[in-house]
Amino acid sequence: MMAEKLEKATLGAGCFWCVEAVYQNLAGVQSVVSGYAGGHVPNPTYEQVCTGSTGHAEVAQITFDPAVISYAEILDVFWRTHDPTTLNRQGADVGTQYRSVIFYHSDEQRRIAEESKAAADASGAWKNPIVTEIAPLAEFYPAEDYHQNYFRRNPHQPYCQMVVAPKVEKFKLIFSAKLKGDS
Repeated sequence: MMAEKLEKATLGAGCFWCVEAVYQNLAGVQSVVSGYAGGHVPNPTYEQVCTGSTGHAEVAQITFDPAVISYAEILDVFWRTHDPTTLNRQGADVGTQYRSVIFYHSDEQRRIAEESKAAADASGAWKNPIVTEIAPLAEFYPAEDYHQNYFRRNPHQPYCQMVVAPKVEKFKLIFSAKLKGDS
């Protein structure tokens, strides 16, 4: 039996707890790791990233099976589960670490991301232009263990109840046909 060929997508759309919680429910996604990318400090800590001085964004690195879900479909979820028109913020989370960003892993991902962004911008879904950055992934640093599977482990935490849970519920309504069987 041939081993499946998995791919990775690295996306920033505000708080990584939200991004992780959404993608964990998507069919074809094998794993989601919260972390940091796009900065200039090696092995940054959460406390360093929170200052906004490292240049990193909070991101989720999504490992997916392209035989089940395409990179373009991964990006469709990305566009529809955050506001890509607000520079360096998502809701009350403000700073460069919360920017909307797609870190591509290959020239093909870059091409698909640029086409996807142009289509999303032209769709009229938002009244303001999309400000999402598209950049090559230089380095991904997994976040500290306590950030991994955060929503699943802390569903009653106030931020999770007020911010993450409504985002996950909206995602499940919009993408009900693409949910994992256990979602």
